[in-house]
Amino acid sequence: MDLLLFGPPGAGKGTQAKLLVEALGVPQISTGDMMRAERSSGSELGQRFDAYMSKGALVPDAMVLELMEKRLRQDDASEGAIFDGYPRTVEQAEALHGLLGKLGRRIDRVVSIEVSLDVILDRVTGRRVCLDCGQTYHVRYSPPPESGVCAACGGSRIVQRKDDVEDVVRNRYEEYKAKTEPVLAYYQPRGVVVAVDGTGSLEEVSARIMAAIEGAAKGA
Repeated sequence: MDLLLFGPPGAGKGTQAKLLVEALGVPQISTGDMMRAERSSGSELGQRFDAYMSKGALVPDAMVLELMEKRLRQDDASEGAIFDGYPRTVEQAEALHGLLGKLGRRIDRVVSIEVSLDVILDRVTGRRVCLDCGQTYHVRYSPPPESGVCAACGGSRIVQRKDDVEDVVRNRYEEYKAKTEPVLAYYQPRGVVVAVDGTGSLEEVSARIMAAIEGAAKGA
């Protein structure tokens, strides 16, 4: 199954993708992770990425698609993949459709994780991260120790990341609404879009996603 996880920044796509890897037996495809790995490898393609990324410039869609094809042709992705954070524009969706068609595949399901801006602000602005080990806390739901010492590694650098402040979160949400949400309209006529409520516990949202995937599969 080729599955696209969709939703605004802070909806929990990355976390849910990792759970779905186990449940569906297909890999998570994150373009950001792949570009960083390719860049670190020193490959010819990675060097081309570096020419853009080192300057903070956007990598051209054609190069991202080249990387995507390389990844989808690997053995572990031959039976499907979970796309997390891609495509972000209608143009990218059209390019992915063409690539999958060349491989004899298509997006089988688009799961839209629906979360309001208020919920996202609460989730993201309350997040605190240990810079030493990556352990995540939340000031209301899972507060860091009062001592300021990370319970996971004993480090003392528990901070709010620069991207987790309200102004940045609001800007990213507005950019998503303007540029990425239209991707849903691209897939709607294909009858593959399923919406799920993204509020609640990790386990509750995961159960809803699995039910939506299984229900859509039965109705196909």
